[in-house]
Amino acid sequence: MQAKFAPSLLAADFSCLTDQVRLVEQYADSLHIDLMDAHFVPTLGIGPQVVESLRPVTNVFFHCHLMIENPQNQFEQLAKGGANLITVHVEAVEDPPAVVAALGELGVQAGLAVNPETPAEAVFPFLDELSDVIVMTVNPGWGGQAFLPEGLPKVEAIRTEIDRRGLACDVEVDGGINEETGRRCVEAGATVISAGSSVFRTPDPAAAARRLAAVAHGEAPR
Repeated sequence: MQAKFAPSLLAADFSCLTDQVRLVEQYADSLHIDLMDAHFVPTLGIGPQVVESLRPVTNVFFHCHLMIENPQNQFEQLAKGGANLITVHVEAVEDPPAVVAALGELGVQAGLAVNPETPAEAVFPFLDELSDVIVMTVNPGWGGQAFLPEGLPKVEAIRTEIDRRGLACDVEVDGGINEETGRRCVEAGATVISAGSSVFRTPDPAAAARRLAAVAHGEAPR
């Protein structure tokens, strides 16, 4: 199965973020942008202002992954700032259909993410309205963690349900993704692989992005 590649800016060098984006954008099907609030996860990350500042820099699709409490408070600013897809954690919202509807009213695609301890079935009732489901293959909040292989059956279960219902929803994996684990995820049914440290924490991020894009696209890495 051919998938898409999403470099994750969580691991980028924020002292030269524009340059980091330009290194990888030719290989990116989307940019994965994590927002964290030091409440839902322990780490404090970037906010909507960074998304807005990056939008004039590139035409690449922006996927904003909100690891925050009360994510709907950020929707309008992110939409105005250029987000194309916003994913929230199913664990962080009480009424997922209302959240999805709010994003639709802003003209933004909607996604849901599930933490490692959350069963795949938690997103099944909402798949018809989603563009993306993120399966966390690490515990959210930090880059550079080791891949959790127990995420693979969850990818398979969500992919099976999407295919059974004939939906176009992506299944994305986030956490510990490199060439080897990315290939395993694509084989399990992932249609987007997001990678941060294995791209930006290497001596040559552009070359790393090229190889991971090849893995996602079912090509031999170059």
